[in-house]
Amino acid sequence: MNREPKPVRKANRRGAARLAAVQALYQMDIAATPLHEILAQFESHWIGREVEGEQYLPAEESFFRDIVNGVVEGQRKLDPLVDQALESSWPLKRVEAILRSVLRAGAWELDKRRDIPARVVVSEYVDVANAFVDRDETGMVNAVLDEVARRLRAGEFDPAPQG
Repeated sequence: MNREPKPVRKANRRGAARLAAVQALYQMDIAATPLHEILAQFESHWIGREVEGEQYLPAEESFFRDIVNGVVEGQRKLDPLVDQALESSWPLKRVEAILRSVLRAGAWELDKRRDIPARVVVSEYVDVANAFVDRDETGMVNAVLDEVARRLRAGEFDPAPQG
């Protein structure tokens, strides 16, 4: 299956950082590339450059580093959060590697970047997932990250109506 991103219609520097972070996490996951190597590789050869005919957008490099480092450092906390939001019959380790990277990055941002509204984080990672997978899978990303957001940031969501 091709894991190159589909053409990106709109992206800002932070969105480009999210996209690059997911790609870096994916590469670390499937190729076991060390953290320092992946950061150097993306910052010097990918972000804001043309690679194999594809133009990679300029990204907010500090945000890119924060996401990648944060996911690596927080994975023991993030994976159970995502697992709880997935159906019990489908644990995170069974989710396709690119989607694991999207879910981990989104969960990290929901947990650590309280300055960014939860709904914005969920929407941004649905957009990132859309660069790689079909609509059904982006729906799963939306549902899982929405559940994680409601657990981590319940105060940002309207209380359920009392019936």
